[in-house]
Amino acid sequence: MKKQLAVTAALAGITLAVAGCSATATSGPGTAVSTPGMTAPPTASSSAASTGWELKPQGGGDRIKAAGLQVLNAEGAAEHFHAHLDVLVDGKPVAVPADIGFSFTPAGQPNGISALHSHDKSGIIHIEAPTAGATYTLGQFLTEWGVLDGTDPTPGTPHSAQDGWSVAVNGVPHDGKISDVVLKAHDEVVLFHGAAPVPVPATFTFPAGL
Repeated sequence: MKKQLAVTAALAGITLAVAGCSATATSGPGTAVSTPGMTAPPTASSSAASTGWELKPQGGGDRIKAAGLQVLNAEGAAEHFHAHLDVLVDGKPVAVPADIGFSFTPAGQPNGISALHSHDKSGIIHIEAPTAGATYTLGQFLTEWGVLDGTDPTPGTPHSAQDGWSVAVNGVPHDGKISDVVLKAHDEVVLFHGAAPVPVPATFTFPAGL
């Protein structure tokens, strides 16, 4: 199901049409509810203490390019599927932010989108590309998020190196670099540091329409 989100880029004076997936579901274990649309720019600050996992809108476009992807004017329709990501540190879940894979103006207004992005905090990863056949990886998504970039020497922190992190896809441990995991339709991807969760989630119930 598609909906249109008109976003004004104040500095460029152009309008960006972003078609976002939407679905209606009841919140509960193994389900997720996607947000109808972005009504306000995201912010890394909140009343809660910063964890380091929050998304910083500044530099979003640069992170998309660093992931080897393009900043698009709208979501594509040639390739359209979804995967789900859980992140855990020592058994504690980490929230996957909304609006990963968006670029923003200095005023905080969205003015671009990657084919690989998130719309809400459900952990659902959206792949909506203008051309079919390309592969998209967990490493690219982490780069767009701006985490596990190796800038903090403390293992298991938001900006630690990826060494020491493990990943399972559909309940099966991935043998290799976590960044190399290729995202496929309805994959359940579990990224964790420390002991593996017991049991490792093997599936995720997507809302109807996804």
